[in-house]
Amino acid sequence: MNTKRASPVLLSIDWDHYAGMVEHVFDSPFWGTPDLEYHRAERWWDLARKRGGGLEVLQQDFPLYGDPLELLQYSGKPVFAALSHDSAWEWLARFEAGRVVNVDSHHDLFSLSGDPEQVRPGNWAGLGIRRGKILDYTCIYPAWHEDVRVTEGFDLERTWQEVEPHFSAEERERIHLERGGPLPDPQQVQAVLLVQSPAWTNPLFDGVFFELLEKLQGTCLTEPLRRV
Repeated sequence: MNTKRASPVLLSIDWDHYAGMVEHVFDSPFWGTPDLEYHRAERWWDLARKRGGGLEVLQQDFPLYGDPLELLQYSGKPVFAALSHDSAWEWLARFEAGRVVNVDSHHDLFSLSGDPEQVRPGNWAGLGIRRGKILDYTCIYPAWHEDVRVTEGFDLERTWQEVEPHFSAEERERIHLERGGPLPDPQQVQAVLLVQSPAWTNPLFDGVFFELLEKLQGTCLTEPLRRV
């Protein structure tokens, strides 16, 4: 029996797993962007104006992948919502340390900007591993990364080579990177965190995000943005 797979899961889902981008979008936030107020909202309107229209013109470059309503399989579980992954530690603190699965376009293991010891959206998982809040960590990149070369999940070997120097041998044994894998079985999931990440997600799909949040009866740790 695979005890790792059988152990309870704290499931984190970043909305940028669904609200992504296509190849060759050179002004995309996925290239790297600060998580600032401008980037969370007004930047998206600026991108639309550059393309000569309203938010609807962004759909070609920043589509919605898959069916986010598949997350309704977790109805009845404790569901929490947050504006950003810097709220992840508040979520983790509600449960015993254990296995975390992060369904995300970014591994959130380390960040090369800012204070490396301060919890931020880009390093919360890595700090959780180091400080004993996460005993086993899996990042599941979306399947669409296979077609977008600038994304972390396009080349898992390359991404692992970037991650490896930041962790000890023992810590690396507890880190797993996957792409396009299935969501965890609801029977294994202890609780869910749904993160909007507005600096990286097209406002055009905010309605779907809030529909999910309402149907899942999520508790907000920090209020997501209603941008449209």
